Amino acid sequence: MAAFDEKEYTQAFDWAIWKRLFPILGRFKRYFIGMIGTAACSDLTDAALPLFQMYAIAHFIEADTLEGLVPFAVLYGAVILLQSVLVVVSTRNTMKIEMYLGRDLRRELFEHLQILSLSFYNVTPVGYLLTRVTNDTNRIAGNLAWGLLDMVDVLFYVGSTFVIMLLLNWQLALVVMLVVPFVAVLTVYFQPRILNWTRKVRKINSKITGAFNEGITGAKTSKTLVIEDQNIRSFKDLTENMNRSAVRAARLNAVYIPATLFFSTLTVSIVLLRGGWLVESQALEIATLSVFITYAMGIFEPIQNLANNLAEFIAVQASIERVTGLLEEKPQITDTPEVVEKYGDAFSPKRENWEPLSGEIEFKDVTFRYPDGGDNVLEHFNLKIPAGTTVAIVGETGAGKSTLVNLACRFFEPTEGQILIDGRDYRECSQLWLHSNIGYVLQSPHLFSGSVRENIRYGRLDATDAEIEAAAKAVSADQVVAKLEQGWDSDVGEEGDRLSTGEKQLISFARAVLADPRIFVLDEATSSIDTQTEQYIQSAIDHLLRDRTSFLIAHRLSTIRKADMILVVRDGKIVEQGTHLSLLKKKGYYHDLYSKQFAEENAAKVLGA
Repeated sequence: MAAFDEKEYTQAFDWAIWKRLFPILGRFKRYFIGMIGTAACSDLTDAALPLFQMYAIAHFIEADTLEGLVPFAVLYGAVILLQSVLVVVSTRNTMKIEMYLGRDLRRELFEHLQILSLSFYNVTPVGYLLTRVTNDTNRIAGNLAWGLLDMVDVLFYVGSTFVIMLLLNWQLALVVMLVVPFVAVLTVYFQPRILNWTRKVRKINSKITGAFNEGITGAKTSKTLVIEDQNIRSFKDLTENMNRSAVRAARLNAVYIPATLFFSTLTVSIVLLRGGWLVESQALEIATLSVFITYAMGIFEPIQNLANNLAEFIAVQASIERVTGLLEEKPQITDTPEVVEKYGDAFSPKRENWEPLSGEIEFKDVTFRYPDGGDNVLEHFNLKIPAGTTVAIVGETGAGKSTLVNLACRFFEPTEGQILIDGRDYRECSQLWLHSNIGYVLQSPHLFSGSVRENIRYGRLDATDAEIEAAAKAVSADQVVAKLEQGWDSDVGEEGDRLSTGEKQLISFARAVLADPRIFVLDEATSSIDTQTEQYIQSAIDHLLRDRTSFLIAHRLSTIRKADMILVVRDGKIVEQGTHLSLLKKKGYYHDLYSKQFAEENAAKVLGA
């Protein structure tokens, strides 16, 4: 995970990367035009304000009169008011760009993630995706809005300032303009380095925050493992690294800031020296000199900001590349245009065209290897599963028990061969049609934030409360509800963390039952439930799987003795196939597994007694 978050993008500005964002930016064209137009007018007004100072000195101070002061004050106030209105409008447009752009980017990413294949999630860390959807979208929206506004401000203000100075006195204007390149060189040299070290400080600070969190939430584990000393050493290393990075950034700032102040002061000094000589020789008015001093004192900060904004724009390019790259990620499993035309897609299903599913599944000369390469997991595999058959898949941990189920559910597709559902290649039908007919209960079930009732209703969104309660009662999940203070309306917490693993499984089971699927998958669904609870729901399982095609990925072999067909998986290959009794008679790998587990369970019972 760290490799994703810590990756640095150092390439120069690449227009092709930015163009990938244009289709989304085009939606906010009027806000961009409004922002740039009002900001430009505001900057031109800001650059012209010192001219009022020049007029006041020449016509009121030097002339020693107040004649015309009221119209002057009214005009000056009107210009200030106009500038304020322009700033408000510009800021309003900028805020809309930031909010709407961030919103649309997050929406598009989330929607796109819904259609990506399971294989994508198998190889992509969740933290990486969360960073793209939150941090990167915020960074893009913020920089394109406020960063662009800052650059517009600088370009129009500095440009109009130079034009005004040249019109007033080209000699003094050249004095200011000759010093600008020195400040620009300093800024170009120091700002990227300061920014680099500041980013390192922020990254290490995030790690320190994480270490704080782990130190607090994992205090009990740390004490039981007696690793307090190791925690202190690790935390000390983090703080030392942060200190070194912060000191390096401070040293660069300690050189850069005085250097720019020196050139700023030097410019003012030269303007005063040269301007004073011109005033003395009556080639320049004092009022004009005062304007030049104002411009000389205020022109360097915008130039420094411009360099900083350019550096940030280069940096945000990496976020754009990551976000657009994710949006351009193609699902490995897709429906053909003809299938979408008939069955609809995930967001616009045409349920009226969906055929009923019986549940017959046939693997026809199937060869399969995972998308990331490696050896074939299945080769020329053939298996016909009649509708209503219970198939158990057994093997040691990591043997590849889930592969067959993932293929049957079309989470992956065969590399070669066909998988038929009710006699038809399932690629001729919609993924959504198939998945809506599958009930899946995982070993580690996922519950969504919300109430127990809401979590069960995800099985069928139009289900009534009575149907929800009936489904829960069928698998004894109503006993979980009875223990909760607010009953069906009790909040299960984030990912169901207020419930035990067994309680979460019962609710997950009720959710699958409510969906009334034709194909049921139980992925070691009873492995985390205590023996008493397992026995309690075993009869419910036998009843619920009746007349449904079902796959039982089993850890406890005692739970699958009644299966119609048992597939034994070893090293990713199916090595044995048959019923419980027939496999025991073979005295092969299944017999060894069963005997070993039976002995372990008996030993556990003896020790427990």
